[in-house]
Amino acid sequence: MKTSLTAIAAALTATAAAAQDLPQAENAWFQAAQERIQAELAKEPNTTRAKNIIILISDGNGVGTNYASRLFAGQQEGGFGDDYMQPHETFPNLALVKTYNVNAQTPDSAGTGTAMMAGVKTKAGIIGVTEAVNRGDCTTLPGNTVASMNEIMTEMGKETGIVSTARITHATPASAYAKTVDRNFEASVPEGCETQTDIATQLIDAMEAGTIDVAMGGGRRNFIGEDITVEEGTKGRRAAGENLIERAEELGAQYVWDSDSFAAAALDGTPILGLFESSHMQYEADRDGEPSLAEMTEAAIKALAAKSGDNGFFLQVEAGRVDHANHAGNLARVVRDQKAFADAVAMADELTDDSETLIVVTADHEHALAFNGYCGRGSNILGLCMGIDGAGVAHTGEPELASDGKTYTVAGYLNGAGSVLIEQPDGSYFGTRPNVTEEDATDIDYPQQALVPKSSETHSGEDVAVYAKGPWAHLFDGTIEQNVIFHVMHHAATAE
Repeated sequence: MKTSLTAIAAALTATAAAAQDLPQAENAWFQAAQERIQAELAKEPNTTRAKNIIILISDGNGVGTNYASRLFAGQQEGGFGDDYMQPHETFPNLALVKTYNVNAQTPDSAGTGTAMMAGVKTKAGIIGVTEAVNRGDCTTLPGNTVASMNEIMTEMGKETGIVSTARITHATPASAYAKTVDRNFEASVPEGCETQTDIATQLIDAMEAGTIDVAMGGGRRNFIGEDITVEEGTKGRRAAGENLIERAEELGAQYVWDSDSFAAAALDGTPILGLFESSHMQYEADRDGEPSLAEMTEAAIKALAAKSGDNGFFLQVEAGRVDHANHAGNLARVVRDQKAFADAVAMADELTDDSETLIVVTADHEHALAFNGYCGRGSNILGLCMGIDGAGVAHTGEPELASDGKTYTVAGYLNGAGSVLIEQPDGSYFGTRPNVTEEDATDIDYPQQALVPKSSETHSGEDVAVYAKGPWAHLFDGTIEQNVIFHVMHHAATAE
């Protein structure tokens, strides 16, 4: 054995030694790694100016959530899952992103959205403004607003759009057009707040100004008065008589609200306002009567491209409900919405040319999602942790047991509605873990077991990844502050 190791060491250090001369050279894993090295060596940075820029944001899809989604997608195709590659994971450039807000170790999507869309970090809960603004204080707004990518790209002659499965007035999509001291001012502002209008009004103002050409998502209730009944019998949250949908139509926008009206929309450059639900759009697992994220992405790209011609376009796409399913501790819906997001990434990639389009895929923050061990390969990411088979590859089919003699799932949350601690009559918390079956754990409505009791699971401050391809994508490298994402996109659009 000693002689063999010495020989291998000599082979590794000899200047004339080649990888194919090593004893493991015929191993499939070794050969795959060699192919990756050759691909890296063949990379050449694209330093042309980006005609188009698309940023796709999966809300809440940090490194951990992305791992769960990778396993799910791969297992749905019959594999182990861990070796699967999601569309964005094939992109040649990536970095890790620090997501904290100026005043929050664990960020919120208003501050993170502003960082990505305007290039400055700011406080939690405020959008399109600097850290000089105090949340909820309208008097601090003047002089402290920032320009978004949509506004900058419009000044450059490009068309711009936003697509989201959340309310289109929610934090991340609102970062494309809104300036507000509170992300919750979606349909109204408090009495005495004279320095700004509500977020929904700001969207229609942006469409009138030509800053936003396509806007599709949920949030219909924020555009109509409380006395107005529209599609699906829904009423609004605005003051009586107010109807921003009618205003948008008077400005020449096409209004779409379900699958049929969406399918009938002209993609010739005529502005589009899509409001498919009163609040957020449906989870992908439950989607009925409304377009998928990939379908909205396709429509937005075609509509923007038709109008922009040689000038190009900028588009923000958000998978907003990945975040909401995480908040519910419902991993089964998280991974399905993330798969819908991956389909949107693939659609954006298919419809554009790498030589002229910068595609950026990232997340605004992570969640308090965690993974148990030691699980054998192929354990269902939504199910029980199965034993490792020392004589084979696939798991043993026998669940691993904790010290309490009970099963446990592959994934769980550090806090949330699935907490094993239950409130007692005296206000204290106590509990023991139930013995979960594979059938229980893989049910679509199952809330993963959690420790700390919370009505809604929280974000976490962990890094997220950014994946990129196209002009100047190589600038995404190392560990970066979140606001650097804006600066790469801006540089790509303005480089000489």
